Amino acid sequence: MDPLRELLASNSAVSLAIGGVIIGFVFGFAVYRTNFCTMGSLSDIVNFEDYRRFRAWLLAIAVAILGTQLLQLAGVVDLSKSMYPSANLNWLGNIIGGFIFGFGMVFTGGCTSRNLARAGGGDIRSLIVLIFVGIFAYMTIGGLFGPVRAELQNLSQVNLADADIGSQGLDEVLAKLTGMDHNISLWLVILVLAGGFLLYCMKDKGFRSSSEHVVSGVMVGLCVVAGWAVTGLAFDEFADRTQSPISLTYVRPSGDILEYLMRFTADMIPTFGVATVIGALVGSFAAAISMGRFQITTFADAGDTLRNLGGAALMGIGGVLALGCTVGQAITGFSTLALGSLITFVMIVAGGILGLKTMERMLMG
Repeated sequence: MDPLRELLASNSAVSLAIGGVIIGFVFGFAVYRTNFCTMGSLSDIVNFEDYRRFRAWLLAIAVAILGTQLLQLAGVVDLSKSMYPSANLNWLGNIIGGFIFGFGMVFTGGCTSRNLARAGGGDIRSLIVLIFVGIFAYMTIGGLFGPVRAELQNLSQVNLADADIGSQGLDEVLAKLTGMDHNISLWLVILVLAGGFLLYCMKDKGFRSSSEHVVSGVMVGLCVVAGWAVTGLAFDEFADRTQSPISLTYVRPSGDILEYLMRFTADMIPTFGVATVIGALVGSFAAAISMGRFQITTFADAGDTLRNLGGAALMGIGGVLALGCTVGQAITGFSTLALGSLITFVMIVAGGILGLKTMERMLMG
């Protein structure tokens, strides 16, 4: 492993760019090919009582947890250097941001990653949605809404270090509350979360017999694991442009790629996040072509336009407040066992269900 680490870290920027494109390509191809969609999974439950796509989402989380924690134990990645397990718990941002994101994704017909896949398949509507997500994400990070976001965070953020808890990892919180050995609490949390999700998914015959749903969950989960492996091995704290370990997330990168395109000559090598966006677009394009489904489409009417742009704005704002989306928090963040990621996941589901009910009332007049 050391030779590979030295190879990737020797030119970390290039390694991250190449790795990001490859992982993003596989992710985009898999999402398009298998119809993986977190918003669609909630719609299936509400409208048809079909839980298969929701189980695919949970399977992706389970695979990501197992793979990521094994990488951590093997010394491939140091998750403590990522943003998710921080001792600063942004609980109100997780709640409000997750709920807003979940509500907004209903009006765009899917989360950020799903719109990436559709854009690769020729959907101009989804491309414009992604642009709006990126713009509103940047407005919330340091633009017009930045001061409000910062004030909200300052007022509600809890520093767990004050309670002698080193991080918001569920394993560390459990160890502190119960006094049990950390190694025991770690494996207990992994067993309960990953094992519980796997059991819930595989006990359903309809899900087990649907290879498309099983493959989608496994592939998305493995893409997240691969992201942690690449950024963990390529991490070089002495590099000119340091990239903390991270994996797939698509809200901020939707804004980052806009900046990258406008400032290309200033820095031609894309960051890992930008590279994954590029890879996902190319991967979903390849999947659409291979399936004979590439087709240029756009908004149906003015109402459709307003619904999509409004939903995109909510996703951009909510994704930044919650520090992630249905992939960035609910899978990538969850794989670190972070409490904030669990809160965000729950609130995205709650916001999505309310959004579906609201959309139904709107369409019925």
